[in-house]
Amino acid sequence: MAFQVSPGVNVSEIDLTTVVPAVSTTDGAIAGHFAWGPADQRVLVSSEDVLVQTFSKPNANTADDFFTAANFLSYGNSLYVVRVVDTATAKNAVAGGTARIIQNEDEYDAATLSGSNGEWLAKYPGQLGNSLKVSVCPSSDAFQSSVTNLTNYSITRNNSNVVFSNTATTNIIAGDILLLGPDREARKVSSINGSTITLTAPYGGNTVSAYTTSLTRRWEHYSTVDVAPTTTQYATSVGASGDEIHIIVEDEDGAITGTPKTVLEVFKSVSVAPDAKDTQGNNLYYKDVINNQSQWIWWNSHIGKSNAGTRADLGTTYSTPSALIVDSLTGGLDGTSPGDDDYIRGYNKFASAEDVDISLVLGSASGQTSAVHIINNIAESRKDCIAVLSPLRADVVNNNAYAGKAADDVVTFRNLLPSSSYAVLDSGWKYQYDKYNDTYRYVPLNGDTAGLMVQTDLTRDPWFSPAGFNRGNVKSVIKLSFNPNKAERDLLYKNGINPVVTFPGQGTVLFGDKTLLAQPSAFDRINVRRLFIVLEKAISTAAKFTLFEFNDDFTRSQFKNLVEPFLRDVQGRRGITDFQVVVDGTNNTGEVIDRNEFVGDIYIKPARSINFIQLNFVAVRTGVDFTEVVGQFG
Repeated sequence: MAFQVSPGVNVSEIDLTTVVPAVSTTDGAIAGHFAWGPADQRVLVSSEDVLVQTFSKPNANTADDFFTAANFLSYGNSLYVVRVVDTATAKNAVAGGTARIIQNEDEYDAATLSGSNGEWLAKYPGQLGNSLKVSVCPSSDAFQSSVTNLTNYSITRNNSNVVFSNTATTNIIAGDILLLGPDREARKVSSINGSTITLTAPYGGNTVSAYTTSLTRRWEHYSTVDVAPTTTQYATSVGASGDEIHIIVEDEDGAITGTPKTVLEVFKSVSVAPDAKDTQGNNLYYKDVINNQSQWIWWNSHIGKSNAGTRADLGTTYSTPSALIVDSLTGGLDGTSPGDDDYIRGYNKFASAEDVDISLVLGSASGQTSAVHIINNIAESRKDCIAVLSPLRADVVNNNAYAGKAADDVVTFRNLLPSSSYAVLDSGWKYQYDKYNDTYRYVPLNGDTAGLMVQTDLTRDPWFSPAGFNRGNVKSVIKLSFNPNKAERDLLYKNGINPVVTFPGQGTVLFGDKTLLAQPSAFDRINVRRLFIVLEKAISTAAKFTLFEFNDDFTRSQFKNLVEPFLRDVQGRRGITDFQVVVDGTNNTGEVIDRNEFVGDIYIKPARSINFIQLNFVAVRTGVDFTEVVGQFG
């Protein structure tokens, strides 16, 4: 504390309550191929419903990665997802012009927008964007108007065609609602061909011939937005007029929701004036509202309304076109399946432990190259997470599984991967129901294997084994593509591969807890590796608060008193059998202190999981005393 130079009382506060914090062990990560959603960007997903909302339903091309993610989320509730696309061939749908690729918000902010591509861009790459339609109502006349240039029309009861005596139907477009006959029966326009308008449903009123009263047409979303756009209160207050518009985004073809014409988003009473605000001070500028709130489209250029994008000053008048502004987006492409370079770029979003905290990295179905990258450049580099992998589809989902070759093929795949205690490989794929497409699919098991680790964390602790009949039960299995027998399990296990086995009447079980470490060691078991990840992550986090303190007895004692209670707690929860913390003059010598270093040695005896059980049943003669034979047969 500072020296005082005159009498007074100085109060200081010293915090010695620091503890070793709890650390997350249940956060997963995957880079995968999905039909929709932001690409090349981490997104935290908490459930399968959120996965579908963000990245859309699976299809034949995306099912492997989708269900790997979905299966993991059936056990846990925290998964970081990076969507990968082939940037050379994937495109965002546009409202006319040439389609382009904009993967995420950062790319949109950096893009040079082109009015030649219309007013709108699909939010993300993919052909799903081709189902989008944007309908803008720019005025009260576009909202509802009387069509007076039609001299007369005729329509008969239960007929779907309205016939006009002239061809001046230019103010009417498909989707408009017409109020027909003396009873003004509402019918939607399906199509227009010259002087004939076809309705989406037959006219049910009385037959009308040469009806000369002016015809009323309405915007198809007349009932969705209950008031015509005019002038916002803000524009009125500064003496401007005509700035208000309504915007509707709909699923025109039904590819998104399954029902054509479903309204996805409604943006009511927004403004073409950049400075427009509502009475609570919220931004009403339609460009900002769309870009900040829409899940489906980006703004690309101003709609056909004069002075759009101009501040609402005294005397500013925004034109009020009588025609609707309707755009169907086209040109969106999924592109070819992502390659190894695309997957690697996606997984690199998880490379830095400072940027994102994860514990389990789920391999995709892309193959060996990305699997090696995940092990070497993500898990081994970070040293705070485990890569969880499955073999290739071709190794187990084919006739090899029935010809006795699957085990050999899985071992061959394993031998292409490096030795690492930060990686886990299971034995295959499972057959499960795809409720989104009413079909059955084979999907990798690594989402379940990682999910079982999360489930173990939630029910016990990370240092418990996730395998076996108590904690290793796999969900949603119709059958396994490859159900290894005892001989095959022996082959797999001695090569560090964890069999997943269906036992009649007992379910499907993860039946091994090995890592891919080839060297015989305590770290060739999942529970030991995860124990040390927890200890290292938690204690290193606490140790950061020792930085820049003095390397003296007080600091060393404080560090020891910080770590030992934490280790005693882990010991009491069966994670370790014994430990010792050495942080004194024996390892913090004068030379260490002079180098501005601090050394703490933490010795751990990890608890081991039971992998083999030997039961000896010994028959003895009637007159033999058990003490004579106990311990003689081992």
